[in-house]
Amino acid sequence: MNAPANEPRTATVVVDDGTEIAYHRWDPDGAAHPVPVVLQHGFTVDTRVEWASRGIVPALTATGRTVVGIDARGHGLSQKSPDPGRYGETRMARDLLTVVDLLDAPAFDLVGYSMGAIISLLAATGEPRVRRLVIGGVGAGVVEVGGVDTRVLRNDALAEALLADDPSTLPPELAGMRASATQSGADLRSMAAQALALHTAGVDFARITADAIVIAGDEDPLAVRPEVLADAIPGARLVLVPGDHGAAINSAEFSTAVVDFLRD
Repeated sequence: MNAPANEPRTATVVVDDGTEIAYHRWDPDGAAHPVPVVLQHGFTVDTRVEWASRGIVPALTATGRTVVGIDARGHGLSQKSPDPGRYGETRMARDLLTVVDLLDAPAFDLVGYSMGAIISLLAATGEPRVRRLVIGGVGAGVVEVGGVDTRVLRNDALAEALLADDPSTLPPELAGMRASATQSGADLRSMAAQALALHTAGVDFARITADAIVIAGDEDPLAVRPEVLADAIPGARLVLVPGDHGAAINSAEFSTAVVDFLRD
């Protein structure tokens, strides 16, 4: 499903450490549902690439949902920095909640993929306003490693690859990540900084009160054994969709699972 989304209203907010965070808002088609949907993208991409161009945004607005997508710091239109001390998913979760505060909504639904899934889990911890929570593109690594699964791709090696002078010397998996980041227009120094600041401290799953779903590609090496993660989140259920890390989020099954789960 790759229908284009209408142009959003884009704004910025300066958060408590002085970083400017960009966010994008799409209004619903027809009567508005009272609960907005907040989308958090993955590593190296941004709101438009992850959610709008892949059709998730128009699929949600068609059901009457107001949709807000946040460009994580260092990504998209948000402020960039080469300093790892300004990154990490815990810091990004605070950015997300700052944007949510601007919505003045008593409840919201939250959808995150890959890095955005870790951000969303951390934001939902102890946050009663999160009504429903969609976690995509991660699996047992969140429980066993504490975040995105660095057993599959070491974060220090990824940071080095993003900053390498000659990408042609990189091994295939790192060359692919570097090429993907370059293709999406990502700021490579900011991406390397985030890679070095990757969250590994785990998630207090017991403090998540939202109804939750875990969606994982059946061939995704970064989301192996997703049932381990689903079992760790109170009351969560698991949906498998076809594909690896990139193909899963592009699948019609992924979009359908998100829309159906958030539909009243």
